[in-house]
Amino acid sequence: MITSGLVKAILDQYHLPIFGVHGVSHWARVYDNGMRVAQQTQASIPVVQLFSVFHDSRRVNEAIDPGHGRRGAELAEAFRGVHFDLPDDEFELLLQACIHHTDGLTEGEITLQTCWDADRLDLARVRIMPEPRFLCTPFAQDKAVIAWANERSRTRFVPQFVHQEWLAEFDLSTNAEA
Repeated sequence: MITSGLVKAILDQYHLPIFGVHGVSHWARVYDNGMRVAQQTQASIPVVQLFSVFHDSRRVNEAIDPGHGRRGAELAEAFRGVHFDLPDDEFELLLQACIHHTDGLTEGEITLQTCWDADRLDLARVRIMPEPRFLCTPFAQDKAVIAWANERSRTRFVPQFVHQEWLAEFDLSTNAEA
């Protein structure tokens, strides 16, 4: 579902450093977290995957950025039918997941919960340790899952697929901070 063409299109309009706090490495860890949680929750895999690349795609800074989730949802709307397709019901979940990912919600449809957990499990990168009470699903609340995600987040782990697949069509030499 996530192609190098989609990632390139997102990065072509991305305003922050590609490998910054909210950039591609974060998106990839959210992707991995989401796939791990979705195996347990039976969430919509395409929605979780797309959430990983759109939820922070329209940030304008690395700090407090009200409205960035809605802007990410608007970018998903612009790219639907061009870079990816989703049925209407799943697309609505993607929009809601992006729009509300910073609202602190823990209740909702299981795909929304999975998306939000995937993002929250990567909070250690900004020195916030996820607490089970702020996670949505029993699987994400498990101390072993939190520890696994925290280690990857703290060390800014970059999954191998980032360079091999997601950035295959992107010229990193044009981004001085990459």
